[in-house]
Amino acid sequence: MEQKENSGYYKLDIYKFAHELAIKVHAFTMNLPKYELFEEGSQVRRSSKSVSSNIVEGYALRKYKNEYLHYLYRAHASAEETIEHIRLIVETQSIKDTRFCEELLNNYRQLSSKIFNFIRSVESQHGTPFFLKEDSEIYPSKDIHET
Repeated sequence: MEQKENSGYYKLDIYKFAHELAIKVHAFTMNLPKYELFEEGSQVRRSSKSVSSNIVEGYALRKYKNEYLHYLYRAHASAEETIEHIRLIVETQSIKDTRFCEELLNNYRQLSSKIFNFIRSVESQHGTPFFLKEDSEIYPSKDIHET
């Protein structure tokens, strides 16, 4: 699949990190015991993939600040949900070697923090990208009564 990795949402560090982690989580869960593969395994796969998906969807709607923030908050919530699912896998002793889970937990904590900081940046500095602005925003009409 061809990607323009230097443009669009591909250039966002939070997207790249979330996408990479979702792939790691997917591979990890395929090695869970059968009784967890379709229970907790399914849940953590969906929540981890939801992080990058919400970043992409929000980016597509970035012209609208509130919509953009809505999806970024959902991405943040999905990262937090993923942390909970990984913790449950560890605490229910569904796996014996927890080193990889600890690495995933640390990575998701970092990602959650990065998303939160990105949200704060969007909240304070959001501006509609020039190429997405309405013509009336770019070329305001002059009042015919102006002199």
